[in-house]
Amino acid sequence: MEKKKALAAVMATMLIASSLTACGGTKDTENMDASQTSSAQTQAVSLDGDKTTTVKTVKMGDNDVEVEVTDIGKTGTFTFWSAYTGDSAIWEQKRVDAFNEAYADLGIKCDLQFVPDGAGINNGKLLSAIAGGTAPDLIVTDNSISCYQYAAEGSFMGLDAVLDEIDLDVSSFFEGCKDVMYYNDVCYLIPQDTNVIMLYYNPEIAKECGLDPENPPKTIEELDSWSDAMAVKAADGSYDRLGIVPWLDSGNDAFVLPYLFGADPYDKTTGKVDLTSDKMLNYMAWIQGYAKKYDPEKINAFTSGLGQMFSPDHPFMTGKVGMTITGNWFSEALKEYAPDVPYEVCAVPVPEGGRANSTTFGTNVFAIPAGTDPDKAQLAALFIKFAEQGSINEDNFSVWRSIPVIDAAFDDVSLTKNGDEMYALV
Repeated sequence: MEKKKALAAVMATMLIASSLTACGGTKDTENMDASQTSSAQTQAVSLDGDKTTTVKTVKMGDNDVEVEVTDIGKTGTFTFWSAYTGDSAIWEQKRVDAFNEAYADLGIKCDLQFVPDGAGINNGKLLSAIAGGTAPDLIVTDNSISCYQYAAEGSFMGLDAVLDEIDLDVSSFFEGCKDVMYYNDVCYLIPQDTNVIMLYYNPEIAKECGLDPENPPKTIEELDSWSDAMAVKAADGSYDRLGIVPWLDSGNDAFVLPYLFGADPYDKTTGKVDLTSDKMLNYMAWIQGYAKKYDPEKINAFTSGLGQMFSPDHPFMTGKVGMTITGNWFSEALKEYAPDVPYEVCAVPVPEGGRANSTTFGTNVFAIPAGTDPDKAQLAALFIKFAEQGSINEDNFSVWRSIPVIDAAFDDVSLTKNGDEMYALV
């Protein structure tokens, strides 16, 4: 257990990269009358002033979970924009339903609205809402990078005071998360979880090609060798299967592969983007060489009809590729859409001088838009505190295999306790 905590803490010091997206729908949540709630209060503990916390049992989907509920002496409804879609939206609805059940007798309700494109960040909807005074009271987005622009332009509320008011201790987060949370020494963003990038490979395809699935590639040269062995050409010269297409899935992220090659695309000391370092040029040469080797036109033809991450037509699920570079969430996609497809995971191979056995990590973040009513901001902060609890995140981790951002949360992660192979890797 301590070893896994230490590994996660080390991972949390790495470069922040963008991650987790899916696709979705909407479901209304009805307010619950206090007399109808099934929450069972099991313990009450006094906090400072007029605040108290109570432990209750609520439903998280089909499961009963114990949660801490903080009474700050305020009531009301706050609006929450969630970027999650598809399977992620289903999980989000369960989380909000659990919150509303827990806080029903206190007169607090979360009004959940699913807003795609990063909770309106990617398409300007959120910025327009902030300017027009119609913004939500809370968002969660998968676009943590763009959030810095919002913070720099004053579009998000500083959270230090409101978090202190509801007793959420930001010092409990891993030190590496602080780069995500703070802009100019003010806390604007709260990470929900972190994700790790790995190489997924099909062991049956590896065996078919004379490769040893128990000894996956560790270097770029070995990865290239595996890719060559897995490639299958049709009679007309097109490809029926490729070993790996490096720019599919997470390989398409501007930070992921350059970082693993040892490059630092962004220099924190100078505040400038660096695209001309030797290691960055090494990465670019590898990508270009791969394209030339397999013919850009043939690769484009091969990839033109491939399915997306959460689709049974994803090329890894259909056997069109034998390997792909992506995050921990892909394990749930495989379980849901291709349960019979075997897979193994390992650290992404790197060249000499690269960051071996390493990963970038991505994070989904909470933020409160500027101009939010102070009372509603406190209610929104209560949801953030609720969402960071180990019992709530346990469901998150068991589905998506994400990594906690708070050390204590590991105590509630059954995958760690049960020796889950993927958690053992990361």
